[in-house]
Amino acid sequence: MKIVLSPNPYRDKGLKVAQEAQRILRRSGAETVMCYPFEVDQKAPEIPAHIKFQEAGEAFQNADLMVCFGGDGTILHAAKDAQSYGVPILGVNLGSVGFMAELEQGELPQLARLAEGNYTTETRMMLDVRVRRDGRTVFSDIALNDAALTKGAAARMVDLEIYGDKVLMSHFSSDGVVVSTPTGSTAYSMSAGGPIVEPTAETIIVTPICPHALSARSFVLGGDRQVAVKMGRMARKTAYLSVDGGRAFRLNGGDTVELKRSHAKTRLVRLTNRTFYEILNQKLGGV
Repeated sequence: MKIVLSPNPYRDKGLKVAQEAQRILRRSGAETVMCYPFEVDQKAPEIPAHIKFQEAGEAFQNADLMVCFGGDGTILHAAKDAQSYGVPILGVNLGSVGFMAELEQGELPQLARLAEGNYTTETRMMLDVRVRRDGRTVFSDIALNDAALTKGAAARMVDLEIYGDKVLMSHFSSDGVVVSTPTGSTAYSMSAGGPIVEPTAETIIVTPICPHALSARSFVLGGDRQVAVKMGRMARKTAYLSVDGGRAFRLNGGDTVELKRSHAKTRLVRLTNRTFYEILNQKLGGV
């Protein structure tokens, strides 16, 4: 079995946790390679000289799964590479919440079960996201958690129209809107007042952020729906789109953000018997 180890050097200083995981996996008979979950700049903490990293194309060749070390943001970065190569991913939490992680740092010995094939996988839906401007696509990405359309630093709200399958669902002024998968329902969407949805469901959640309208509420749509968020006039206003917490893309007045269920899927590795509701109580202090 070939396992890709993907550590966040800003979370795993000196890659101590990743190296311990490597020793456990190699003792169990697994082959391991190292690959960063994202581009690492020169300001990264010192990396031990004996550790060699491979590019994604080489690392994922014939790989059976990936183990990612970091917080939820690291897992979201790594998941895009993992799904593009059809490789399931297991997260080891080195962050503050780590809601998507399967293991905590103290549970590393359980990794030995991977080499024995003693694990299951759970499929999570993703969203295709694109921005349409004057009839052409100017931005596209794929989301495991969410796509957040938010106003700029100025206090002015943005005017939004929300469509489902080209039918107007709602329109309001607000600080923005979050369109999430069930996986992302416990992230920004929940903080904005959206519902908690079981992560294996196939739905799309639309949650306004601080809307200035009594009628503006969250919608939970079927997975086959296509959602469109149309920007209103943007005079003296700014708005941005961020996918899975990534770099923000600046939107113009009249832009339309289109979202639909992707053919791509993320597979998460499960080693423990913790249920979704147990994780909610452990990570978020109760439902």
